[in-house]
Amino acid sequence: MTGHEPQAIEIDTSKPHPARMYDWFLGGKDNYPVDEQMAQQLLAVDARGRDMARVNRAFMHRATRWLAENGIRQFLDIGTGIPTEPNLHQIAQRTAPDARIVYCDNDPIVLAHAAALLRSTPQGATEYIQADARKPEVILEQAGKVLDFDKPIALSLLALLHFLDDEDGAAELVDRLVERLPSGSYLVLSHTTGDFDPEGAAQASALYKARGMTLRLRTHAEFTTFFDGLELVEPGVTLSADWHPELGEAIDVRGDEPIPGYAGVARKA
Repeated sequence: MTGHEPQAIEIDTSKPHPARMYDWFLGGKDNYPVDEQMAQQLLAVDARGRDMARVNRAFMHRATRWLAENGIRQFLDIGTGIPTEPNLHQIAQRTAPDARIVYCDNDPIVLAHAAALLRSTPQGATEYIQADARKPEVILEQAGKVLDFDKPIALSLLALLHFLDDEDGAAELVDRLVERLPSGSYLVLSHTTGDFDPEGAAQASALYKARGMTLRLRTHAEFTTFFDGLELVEPGVTLSADWHPELGEAIDVRGDEPIPGYAGVARKA
């Protein structure tokens, strides 16, 4: 299911959207004044917003490379965001040209650029699903048309779970998705935290709430619980920048303080 016909796309430009704000932080052009306005307000709280986006993106690159080098040939990426090269499938297929990737997002502007996510190697495959992350059954049904759920899959939810509150079923979502993965699969997560600046985190969360959005900045301990029952890959749950830095190029960031985001990769036995 791709469904990326232009006439099907309706983009709401009256309120900011996390995917478009992320695009703005990364220097993209697929965003609107309302997204830039919100992003500028977040920069007033923490001037390293762009660094946070870049560090998270770099973690995705390293984790995908590690997974491909360790034999994973299937990837399910939920909360894909607006395409920024290199995309996950490009990283995976550099190591494993036969890798199969399914992307999923619910922002129409991502749908508008889905073609960029579908440029697979001849040996592999890529597909895009337009679906809400809070409807895992829909995602799993569609993904099953491209991925073989009898063989290991790397499931990634990158910079996504902090937009879901506990009451919205963040933990249940992860559990339901992981439950369907076969043995030998991996869960890849990244998550912004307020551990290093609780006051700034509260201000950022209030900005989101004022616009009808959720920002749930979990602690290290709270984030780690998403991996319960799985075998964490070394070095465990770390700052995003500290997860196997040798697998990618260093990201220059402003200041010496930690970029406030955690990441981890864990295996399902």
